[in-house]
Amino acid sequence: MENKNSLWGFIFFLLIGIFVGIFKPFQPELASQGHLILMMLLITIGLWIFKPWGLPFSVSGALFMASLLAIGIPAYTVFSGFAETAVWSLIPALFFGFVLSKTGLGKRIAYLGMKNTKLSYVGILFMWSLIGIVLSLLTPSINVRVAIVIPIALNCVNICNIPEGSKERSLILITAWAMVLIPGNGWLTGSLNGPILSGFFKSVPGLEAISFSDWAKVSLLPMLIISVLTVLGGYFVLKPTASLNLSKDVFIEEYRKLGPMSKQEKITAAILIGTFLMFVTSSLHGISDAAVCLTAWFLLTASGIIKVNEISSGINWDLIVFVGTAMGFGSVFAATGVSEWISSILVNAVAPITSSPWLFVFAVLLIMFIWRFVDIAIFIPTMAIITAVIPQIDKVYGIDSLIWIPLMCIAINAFFMSYQNMFALVGEANMKGKGWTSKHLGQYGIVYFVVSMLTMLIAIPYWISIGMF
Repeated sequence: MENKNSLWGFIFFLLIGIFVGIFKPFQPELASQGHLILMMLLITIGLWIFKPWGLPFSVSGALFMASLLAIGIPAYTVFSGFAETAVWSLIPALFFGFVLSKTGLGKRIAYLGMKNTKLSYVGILFMWSLIGIVLSLLTPSINVRVAIVIPIALNCVNICNIPEGSKERSLILITAWAMVLIPGNGWLTGSLNGPILSGFFKSVPGLEAISFSDWAKVSLLPMLIISVLTVLGGYFVLKPTASLNLSKDVFIEEYRKLGPMSKQEKITAAILIGTFLMFVTSSLHGISDAAVCLTAWFLLTASGIIKVNEISSGINWDLIVFVGTAMGFGSVFAATGVSEWISSILVNAVAPITSSPWLFVFAVLLIMFIWRFVDIAIFIPTMAIITAVIPQIDKVYGIDSLIWIPLMCIAINAFFMSYQNMFALVGEANMKGKGWTSKHLGQYGIVYFVVSMLTMLIAIPYWISIGMF
């Protein structure tokens, strides 16, 4: 049934795309070539969202690029996304997650935290929050963080004899998962949203790559508040009815089984910590994030942590091609007039909500949360389209382009249902049906939505004070 629904969903996008390409309903505002690009964009987004026949993101992206070349778009425009520094930050960043998992350093960090925590629900939730933040400092790959944390969290609830299907089990597992997902969005390198969004910005005329300090300036405070309130809200919604009665000797023994810290772990830790410090101090030394990431990749390989054969198999190259394709949207749209046409529509569409920063932020965030039910392709198609019109919105309404960063990141993390969030699906796959329940995930997802909205009561005055409006 799921495969049939996916096929029908794609056919819907296919038919709309063909209609646009053949009948050209937006002439004369959009030229014939622009209609063809819009047609292929709709078809490609349909392929990305519904993945009929199991087609990977990269292959669907290849079809989009092939169609652009076929209608005469220059190659340097079509492949412009792959020349962006963001892609060359993304590739090494994915390897950071790979070595964190390969060397066992990620597992050591998690068990080190568990063996030093107070064995109560509050203590365990606090420690999983701290573990999530530490792992976010070391690698932007949420996928790897989920792969590290979820098996250990599952072992944790099993050791504590927390029954399957209980709200207590879901509370611990969802909190552990949420804390590798949410806090890292507060800084540029805390999730893959950083290099991806920076790449989108760089590809749009009138915007530039996002710096570490600019990202933190608009995102760190709201993400900190959302993270804290989400854990607190989740605890009260899924509040345990009984206390834990277990000695932490079990976790001490689990940590002891890891043995002494290996040379590979020490080298990996030194390189990743040094990399993060370079990110934080970029305003002092002026070295780009991409240069830092590429140097770290070289050091990890030169020191033997990454083997030559692992360069081809260690990371998800499908994701790289997918992101590189999408990052080229800005250049393609700008060169063919699609950006100007989209801007003429969206700039007027947002006019009713631009009279007040409060109305604007709450309306945009609500719309994005609703749209997240539709755009499940890591929100990348939506980010590409929004960034294409941000300069014009800034010019007309004085809304700083940076304000879109936290709004998009907050919406990207939505998880009312697991299908909306690929990292929820990754977590569930790791737990093989022995993790949280869909009911409890939905309740926790509602908590996240409410908390995000409440956080805006603090974030909006802060953004106004730093000149975002």
